[in-house]
Amino acid sequence: MLVDKPAGPTSHDVVARVRRALKTRAAGHTGTLDPFATGLLVVLVGRATRLARYISEQPKTYLATARLGVATTTDDLEGQPVPGPVGEPPSRRAVEDALNSLRGPQKQRPPAFSAKRVGGERSYARARRGEPVELAEVDIHVYAVELEEYSYPDLRFRTTVSAGSYVRAIGRDLGLRLGTGGHLTALRREAIGALRVEDAIPLEAITAAVLRPPLEVLGHLPRVAVGEPDALAVGFGKAIRPATAEHVEGLCAVVCEGRLVAVGVAHEGTVQPEVVLEAAG
Repeated sequence: MLVDKPAGPTSHDVVARVRRALKTRAAGHTGTLDPFATGLLVVLVGRATRLARYISEQPKTYLATARLGVATTTDDLEGQPVPGPVGEPPSRRAVEDALNSLRGPQKQRPPAFSAKRVGGERSYARARRGEPVELAEVDIHVYAVELEEYSYPDLRFRTTVSAGSYVRAIGRDLGLRLGTGGHLTALRREAIGALRVEDAIPLEAITAAVLRPPLEVLGHLPRVAVGEPDALAVGFGKAIRPATAEHVEGLCAVVCEGRLVAVGVAHEGTVQPEVVLEAAG
């Protein structure tokens, strides 16, 4: 299910609403959106929850609005201002150059107010108690970042980033590079891989009728079509050797008569199931 999350509810609130609407406990999202953020949230239901990692690992595209001139404790509009030097308003060229310098593979320090675990506890829990939090840098990749609008102190940029990236941290680091400080005031997730927010439903429209077939969220994987005998074997976790896998290598979707049977790993014509959706009886 693709949901267009509004500002306010947490990602867990959205999942809870799906569970109530569908009368199931088996539901989960594939990547948290901050409460102030809006946009695409993918919610998986039933056996499809096993597919979460194949979606969450996809690049994500965001439209972000940042305000220069002040940093905050949370790197967004919900935090407290952090005292610091405020330089002259930078030119558009300076902002573009600073954004361009943030493109590519790099180390990023996650925000203190994040879901990262520190000693078995969420980082944001410690930060809320006023405890100092120093998170280790993580490897990320900013595939694209473009300035859309700029009128000091506000700017809007679009970026595509790897899994595990924090766009709040990009806004923070942009302010640091410009010598002004900075934080996000708005954030909208537009895409996860090939999944687009334009195809999502509003929160109030969640019903069982809008559930999508699991195969639709795996459009980035090559498909290996199999017959019922091979589908049954995959259901038992057995490797298969269908003719359709001859030219497929790596992760693939195993499909029987249009339905997703499993996600497998293809190598030299053999497919080993990794996650099975249709377990044999």
